[in-house]
Amino acid sequence: MLSVDNAAVMATMVMKLPEHDRARALRFGIMLGYVFRGLCLLFASWLISIWWLKVLGGLYLLYLSGSHIASKALVKQEEAEGAEAGQVVKQSWIYRYTTGKLGLFWATVLSVELMDLTFSLDNVFAAVAFTDNIYLIWIGVFIGILAMRFVAQAFVRLMHVYPFMENVAFGVIGILGLKLVASMWVHLQPDSAMAHAVESETADTIVSGLTIAMFVLPLLTSRLFNWPHHTSKSA
Repeated sequence: MLSVDNAAVMATMVMKLPEHDRARALRFGIMLGYVFRGLCLLFASWLISIWWLKVLGGLYLLYLSGSHIASKALVKQEEAEGAEAGQVVKQSWIYRYTTGKLGLFWATVLSVELMDLTFSLDNVFAAVAFTDNIYLIWIGVFIGILAMRFVAQAFVRLMHVYPFMENVAFGVIGILGLKLVASMWVHLQPDSAMAHAVESETADTIVSGLTIAMFVLPLLTSRLFNWPHHTSKSA
């Protein structure tokens, strides 16, 4: 299930690229995904002791979600001002220090890898919570990477038909970011009601259910009522 979240986000991030570059960017993401998860698994016992890593990862996911909202606002500003496409976006500091220096393809790959590193930590933390058998953890996480590879391709095709899924994916990023940031209460106030709530199975169930609902409900309403609007192409 974590791989589905990862795949949705990865697919969303490569959608800004020309169609012929998307598969290549996904390949880079998957290859380095193996490296990141392998390193995280190798140092799992050490990483678990560094409580602020999850918080730092959560802040990065919140930054991604906020950046997406900001970029949408810039696009609307362009449309309102009648500016040349991309003119306002290229004036932003985000563009100047990422895409402007690296080029769109490599800036996108870098963003995907930073996101993937955050998810690698989260996946390993989740796996260790199930079992301390390192072989089971390795098998489970690497199967997850394979699943992510194929699901990401499916999401890219899906977003051609349902463009609004991009906003949904970044909404999910924000929720997962909040979940990771909330983990700091477990360290700072382990006996508090907040800490117990964050660590509870109920919280995990709610987050999983909300994530699934955010993807499924808009798809259903779009198919049934064409709201939000979707294209006439078949997925």
